[in-house]
Order: sequence, then C-alpha cells, then structure tokens
Amino acid sequence: MNKTQEKSAAPAGRRALRMGVFTLAMINVSAIVSLRGLPAESTYGLSSAFYYIFAAAFFLIPVSLVAAELTTGWPEKGGVFRWVGEAFGPRMGFLAIWLQWIESTIWFPTVLTFAAVSIAFMGPNQSWDAALSANSEYVLCLVLLVYWLATFLNFRGMSTSGSITKWGSLLGTVIPAGLLVLMGMIYWGMGNPIDISMQPKDFVPDLSNFNNIVLAASIFLFYAGMEMSAVHVKDVDNPGRNYPLAIGIASVITVLIFVFGTLAIGFIIPQSQINLVQSLLVAYDKLFAYFGLSWLGPVMALCLTFGVLAQVVAWVGGPSKGLLEVGRAGYLPRFMQYTNRNGVQVGILLIQGGVVTLLSIFFVILPTVQTAYQIISQLTIILYLIMYMLMFAAAIYLRYREPETPRTFRIPGGKTLGMWLVGGLGLLGSVLAFIFSFIPPGQIPVGSPVLYVGILVAGCVVFTAIPFIIYAMRRPSWANPAAKAEFEPFGWERKEKS
Repeated sequence: MNKTQEKSAAPAGRRALRMGVFTLAMINVSAIVSLRGLPAESTYGLSSAFYYIFAAAFFLIPVSLVAAELTTGWPEKGGVFRWVGEAFGPRMGFLAIWLQWIESTIWFPTVLTFAAVSIAFMGPNQSWDAALSANSEYVLCLVLLVYWLATFLNFRGMSTSGSITKWGSLLGTVIPAGLLVLMGMIYWGMGNPIDISMQPKDFVPDLSNFNNIVLAASIFLFYAGMEMSAVHVKDVDNPGRNYPLAIGIASVITVLIFVFGTLAIGFIIPQSQINLVQSLLVAYDKLFAYFGLSWLGPVMALCLTFGVLAQVVAWVGGPSKGLLEVGRAGYLPRFMQYTNRNGVQVGILLIQGGVVTLLSIFFVILPTVQTAYQIISQLTIILYLIMYMLMFAAAIYLRYREPETPRTFRIPGGKTLGMWLVGGLGLLGSVLAFIFSFIPPGQIPVGSPVLYVGILVAGCVVFTAIPFIIYAMRRPSWANPAAKAEFEPFGWERKEKS
C-alpha cells in the first residue's frame, strides 16, 4: 500500500496531463494490493472469496467513491482532517488524521514480521528456515533493523524513497502476485489433489458461527488506503463517468488477485497447517518444487523482502507528512514539527520509531510470533476503522450541511439517496468489522481470550485518547505562522466571520 501523493503543475501555456481510466485503475491497484495477509484468509477455503467480495462491496468501493467526492469538494490541505473537521469540527478532524497516522505506525511490526520471515526463507533448508522465522528474538531484531533502515532512507527525501517504492512495488508485489496466481491455477487445472473443497456449496460460509466471521474482519484492512488515491480524481477527464469506471476496474483486479492468491495457498497447504507469518513463503517453495523451479525460492523471498521495504518506506513518510501539515497549523507541539534540510518530518518519524520499537517488543513478550502478529494486526484494523467511520459519517452529514459546495465528482443518486446508499454501506460495514475485531478468532491460537481482548481494548482507549489530550493542551505558540497562513480555514469558519 503506497500512501504517498504527488501533485505536479503543468508548464505555462500547456494543458495539464490527464489520466486515463486504466492508468488510474493501476494506481489504485498498486496502492492497496499486498500479499502478506493472504494466509490468514486461506483458512476459510473457497468461502474466502465470499469475504473478499463482501468487503469490496461494503468497504472498498464505498471508501473510493466517498473519498473522491470529499477530495473534489474540499481539496485544501489536510485530507481526512479537512473532511471530518468540516463536518464535526477540528477536534474530531484531528482525531481522524491522528488515527490515520497511528494505525500505520502500529501496522509496521506486522508487515515487517513478514519481511523477517521472507529473509529467513532465503536459507537452503525449509525446516531450518521455518524454525528461524518463528524465533521471537530473530523477528524482533529484523523488524527493528528494516524499520529504522526505511526511516533513515526517508530522511534523504522523496527522490530516494520514491525510487525504492516504485521498483519495490513492481519486483516485490506485482510480479510475485502474478506468479502465485498463475502457478496456483495451473497446479489446480492439471488435476492435482488440493487441500480445500471447491464445491459451490462451500462458497457461502455459515455466518451464524462467529468463528467464521471474526478473522474475516481483517479483510477490511486489505482494502484500506484507497482514500489516498482519491486525490487523482482531479486529473481525470469526465470524472463523473471515468472515476467510477476506474474504481470498478481496480476493484475487480484487486479482488481477483486476493481471491486466487488466497486459493493458491489453500490448494497446497492444509488448513490445519496454515501459519499467518510463514505460509506464503511455504506455498511458493512447494509450488516452485512442483514445477522444478526450487532455485527460485530464495529469489522470491528476496523479492518479497524488497517489496516490504518499499512498502514500509512509502508508509513511513506518507501519513506522517499529512500529520505534519496539520500539526504546523497549531495542532502539534513544536518538537514534533521539526524537519531536516530535505523538508522531512524528522520529529514525527523519531516518535513514530519509538512507538514501533515498543510494540515490536510484543514479539518477545507474547507466547508466539503468530499471537503477537494477530493482536497487533487487529489493533491496526480497529483504529483504522474508527477513522473510516468518521469519514463516512462526515460525507453523509456534509450532503446536508454544505449541499451547495461544488464537487467535481458527486456520488450519483440525487441530493442524498446515493450518498446514503454508498456511504451508509461503508459505515455499516465498518461498524460491523469494528465490533467483530474484538472477538478472538477460533482459527488462530491467541493465548488467553481475556488477555487478548484486554490488550485490544486498552490499546484502542490509549491511542484514541492521546489526540484529545494533545488537542486540549495546544498553545498559540505551536502554530508556525507561515504554515498557518497557508492552511485555509474551514468553510464554516469563513461563514462565521462573514
């Protein structure tokens, strides 16, 4: 997932470069597709396809369309801070952008665990590789090493981090995803025995069983981040037609990659042997061995590691940059606003690194790497879903509060019907996923259920309370005069002054 955003001005006298439908679709695909979470969903077998389609309908498409309307209606600096602040005031806007930043901070140990596992699987012996990847001390060291490497690369500015992100996404996500899907489908098509049932009756799960839906809530995080690409809606001709079309294409491609990639893992690894942090690499090794390409195993592990590094480099600098823009307008202490000569938000990145380091220690304290991985993944989902609930609620409310505000893209369906349908689906899906995220999954050992839920509740309370405390403590001296002058007031503030 790449949350960096670029804006470029066309040379004088020339028309700005416009984006085609397929180009925009590919930007959206590259922004959200990641392979690390596929093993978690492969435990569901064919019914995983149902969950992917359900999450796309109730989350992916609503996020994309709602964010597009909000972006074109309120294009000023601030992103989700601006959108939520226009509806519910700056306090809630600050909560939204804080959650967008802190959830990505908490997410780092989980994605970097995947990098540590990838590096472990570059060895010559799969049994030894699996044992190393399950070692908590090894995982902790690799997580911190790769994270701080990504942070220091960001210190060098966008020229360095942008190149790593571009090539890492291609070599570490796009190509590996294509290979996994291709090999899995060929393996199945050649009539080999597979470890999951492909009977149509197995497509729809038993939704009365909580164990069948709790872990599936994590699929919502698979699709998170699409709101960041909504900034490109302003670069599309006829956005009312072409933007939804691009979203539809991107959604289909993304769902197909996730569905068939997940099934490919399930084809070759029994459900009882699925491991959240190892099974993707094990699946590659087994498929390569079947096709007589075992030598590609370490190469693929290296590619996936590079892909994770690229993803982390992009995410280290992305949400924190948005938080800096808001913070310099008077919402963050001056020490958090410190930037280096490259304009990089060093103060925020160092604090972010401290949080990542503390959370990574969970991999040593908790019983297994898999337990820590699940707990931190769920906390990430919970915090991100709060932000999305605020975003959907703001979009619906602004249709009533500011109906006349020009929007280049507007969700079709009259004054409110279309927004209630699309935004309402997204809000409902986010609320349900939020509730289910607190329930321990039956498919994964998480130790004590009480401790599991307690950690999630405590983490949710602490990380949502911090922005309210900072907001209450803010001082006029926090504002950077130049930045505050550039940070446009909310629409309701302009009306109050007029």
